[in-house]
Amino acid sequence: MSPLSHDRYCDEITHQVGLLRAVVTSGADLSVTVPTCPDWSLQRLVRHTGGALRWAESMVRTRAREAVADDKVPLGEGPENAADLDAWLAETGEALVATLREAGPDAAVWSWAGIPTSGFWARRMAHELTIHRADAALAAGLPYDVAADIAVDVIDEWLQIVEFVQRAMPHDGARELRGPGRSIHLHATDATAGLHAEWVVELTEDVIVWRRGHEKATVALRGPLTFVMLAFYRRLPLDHPELEVLGERELLEFWLERTTFG
Repeated sequence: MSPLSHDRYCDEITHQVGLLRAVVTSGADLSVTVPTCPDWSLQRLVRHTGGALRWAESMVRTRAREAVADDKVPLGEGPENAADLDAWLAETGEALVATLREAGPDAAVWSWAGIPTSGFWARRMAHELTIHRADAALAAGLPYDVAADIAVDVIDEWLQIVEFVQRAMPHDGARELRGPGRSIHLHATDATAGLHAEWVVELTEDVIVWRRGHEKATVALRGPLTFVMLAFYRRLPLDHPELEVLGERELLEFWLERTTFG
């Protein structure tokens, strides 16, 4: 359950930015509503994602000791037409990766999740891109896939975030996840290259407990790894034909409704 290497995250940021740029230049209607982020158009989604990358780059470059104010690196602002948006994304990705590589994984940088390092931001931005590119692909009607090691790490990080929110920033939804005797099993049916792509999540009286493994649980979500990742991130419905839910579906729905960044 160790994170991937810093270089791997930097490489993936470059890769995902390239794939997001391909969506922008595919001829897709940038005004279309994003089904998984219904308050946003495709253009707004891309500008938000690029803004998040620019915000993280500023954080790491300045070795920030607190969050950079939104008015210094505004989210959601950027070019409007496809050509300019493509060039803006390319510049954004190059700047972020250069800054992350210069910093290395251990530079002291503020973060909201109790991991105050540049390495946290490399991982977070790789996954931010991975998920928002899925949003973009779904909106544009384009195919989507992701490398298995990244998909596994996306799920690992999401569980770590939920655990952190329960411990450090408890809100009503996080509190409602507490309670003994309930568990969730995620089972990717197609993991390759020796990856152990199964997880067990136990809901306890304190915070969630999770681990990799194959165990009987209250409810199980099964399917190809990419589809399990997207469903667990609330990007695909549980009744998608590639997915199978076994056991108490209501518990999985309960979880998906309440897990959040806080």
